[in-house]
Amino acid sequence: MDYRFEVAVIPVSDIDRAVHFYKALGWRFDAEFADDEGYRLVQFTPTGSPASIIFGSGVTNAAPGSTEGLHLIVDDVVAAREDLIGKGVKVSEIFHDKTGVFHHAGTEGRVDGPAPGRTSYGSFASFSDPDGNGWVLQEVTTRLPGRD
Repeated sequence: MDYRFEVAVIPVSDIDRAVHFYKALGWRFDAEFADDEGYRLVQFTPTGSPASIIFGSGVTNAAPGSTEGLHLIVDDVVAAREDLIGKGVKVSEIFHDKTGVFHHAGTEGRVDGPAPGRTSYGSFASFSDPDGNGWVLQEVTTRLPGRD
């Protein structure tokens, strides 16, 4: 039995502002549904991703901006960061974790610059949407065994 992760729900306070932000990133606008009772759902898919995000009214009880650690896997964290900056997004400097493994929560354990030798899975940059939902760019150049 396959279990494919395909959608993450993120909480936003202003749906139209979020639509504008994600459209400006160049993400694919997949769908929008609404009813006359105030329910509204919007779906976007990041470029090249099999997984999508959903936000809207009546789709989650989570506080706007409370989602953290949404990872966008990229081949080149430097180029991805420059691309986002070119689209008006405030992106952190590139960093790696002091452990050399996965990053700590928040900004704890961050070391400036890419991972030594730009090791796969080791370099990161972060940004947030207008509500503060946190995204992380992670550079993956060589996948671990069993990962496509």
